[in-house]
Amino acid sequence: MLKKSMLLLLSFLTLSVYAQIDHVEPTFWWIGMKNPHLQLLVNGKNIAANHVTINYAGVKILRVNKVSNPNYLFIDLMIDFRHAKAGIFPITFEQHGKKVLTYRYQLKNRDKGSAKRKSFTSADVVYEIMPDRFANGTTTNDNVPAMIEKVNRSINYGRHGGDILGIEEHLSYLKDLGITAIWCTPLLENNNKNYTYHGYAITDYYKIDPRFGSNEDYVHFVNECHRTGIKVIMDMVSNHCGINHWWMKDLPMKDWIHQFPTYTQCNFQMSTIKDTHVAMIDKENFLDGWFDRSMPDLNQQNPYFWTYFIQNSIWWIEYAHIDGIRMDTYPYNDRNAMSKWAKAITNEYPHFNIVGETWLNNSVDIAFWQKDAVNSLHYNSQLPTVMDFAMNDALSSCFNEQGNQWNGLGMSRLYNIIANDYLYADINHLFVFAENHDTQRYNHTLNGDFAKFKMAMSFLMTTRGIPQIYYGSEIGMTGDKTVGDGDTRRDFPGGWATDTLNAFTAAGRTPFQNDYFNYLSKLLHWRQHKPVIHTGNLIHYIPENDIYVYFRYNEKETVMVILNNNDTTKTLNINRFSQCIKRFTQGTDVMTGVTYKFSPSLTLPKKSALILELK
Repeated sequence: MLKKSMLLLLSFLTLSVYAQIDHVEPTFWWIGMKNPHLQLLVNGKNIAANHVTINYAGVKILRVNKVSNPNYLFIDLMIDFRHAKAGIFPITFEQHGKKVLTYRYQLKNRDKGSAKRKSFTSADVVYEIMPDRFANGTTTNDNVPAMIEKVNRSINYGRHGGDILGIEEHLSYLKDLGITAIWCTPLLENNNKNYTYHGYAITDYYKIDPRFGSNEDYVHFVNECHRTGIKVIMDMVSNHCGINHWWMKDLPMKDWIHQFPTYTQCNFQMSTIKDTHVAMIDKENFLDGWFDRSMPDLNQQNPYFWTYFIQNSIWWIEYAHIDGIRMDTYPYNDRNAMSKWAKAITNEYPHFNIVGETWLNNSVDIAFWQKDAVNSLHYNSQLPTVMDFAMNDALSSCFNEQGNQWNGLGMSRLYNIIANDYLYADINHLFVFAENHDTQRYNHTLNGDFAKFKMAMSFLMTTRGIPQIYYGSEIGMTGDKTVGDGDTRRDFPGGWATDTLNAFTAAGRTPFQNDYFNYLSKLLHWRQHKPVIHTGNLIHYIPENDIYVYFRYNEKETVMVILNNNDTTKTLNINRFSQCIKRFTQGTDVMTGVTYKFSPSLTLPKKSALILELK
């Protein structure tokens, strides 16, 4: 009898060795999704040695997938919305007919109207924020014991302590500015040794970095943004993760990431993607090489990983009620996998917008990545919106040089980019910007010239597409990228209790900062109520004497925009624009309220922008 008891105890202890689950992802799911399939990643010591059963109405195991690493299982489920109900159900793990452990998994009801949610459009102005550098809402999360890097505000590449609460506390400031959507650089956990402030080396795809806040804090932030009338765009990263991601200690399978006999860095040659003559080693090094030693390159061709990532993206949309996605380094991923990802999201949310970082130098290459673009490779990215880096390049130099009809400089740069719009499937889905977290600070480029800033912002807010501004642009913030990225990602003045200047209030801003803020705020608020700018037609005229003239018009109204890039007053012959002016006899500048009569000529102040509502 004693021997039998000892054998039973030994058997129990042996089984209990396997009774361990470290991760189940997605962490929960919903009933009523258009796609009824769900694949659970289950991670735990020798978890593959178990037999898995589920006994819950409407939930069926289709397949339990064992992979090369016995510490992982991938369980394919079918969730029948007709029979499944919200609740918590057991997933049972057995060995030799004996229950080893039970994991309780939750299914939730979807919010009504979730699938029909609206997204950001060309009616919006997007404000990009680096959360670590915007505002410190609470010092209690500056240093978290489990997080390796601690706050060090004395170095520009260190963590400075900005957080979700800091942004939330200044939503009224952003509302006053006139923006209608926020894009935060990644907020997910980056538990690495250094350079974690930027957020692009993710170590947990289901967890907000605790130095920014919690998952619940993020949901509350999104809800507060919606209450304020502001949309939220979530920054995601599919190309690479952080070297300290939990799975890097024990990969599910060897090809979960791209690996080489020795460290191989990406060659950053995006031309290899479409080059029909490309050498395979060059293409593979671009697609599979690592961004950095701290950023392992993820394998989008691994079906288990790609299902994992697609589900993670949908999970954040459904859980946090976000209004859009910005996908980092879009062309660096496997292009067919990215098409599948974008299609999976827009199938589930037909009105959802995604913008991809398409950092290429010309419109031909950028247009390739937009949904429904025509190309000889017959490739459809399914990506609704692309970032117009060609326009960004033009803006970085056009106001600092003198152009004419022959040299292609100055205003001709803007004209020539717009002239390539025939390449795009949808010009209203172009992200246009003068600066972001990866570029030179625009006020540094303009050398603090307010007149040039006004011309640039007037153009951005009246041209086609979705305009985006970078935090601090509205107060003339500067910074030099040649010094380092941290210099172009400075702390917003007033975001920390010890700051001597508070640019979040008119009283706290300098006269210089108020000039910038007041101009841009007035322009943004005007734009909010102008469908003619959001979706109207565009006709532009070849710049003459470095003066660029274009019109936005629809059935109800016409707006004439004039950019004079000269250092002297110029006279504009109105007769040339008769096609668009038609019977209009005057135009009122939306920024100054001055009305200009259409006599045969119009006098333009030096380095100026006029936005005329025609009457």
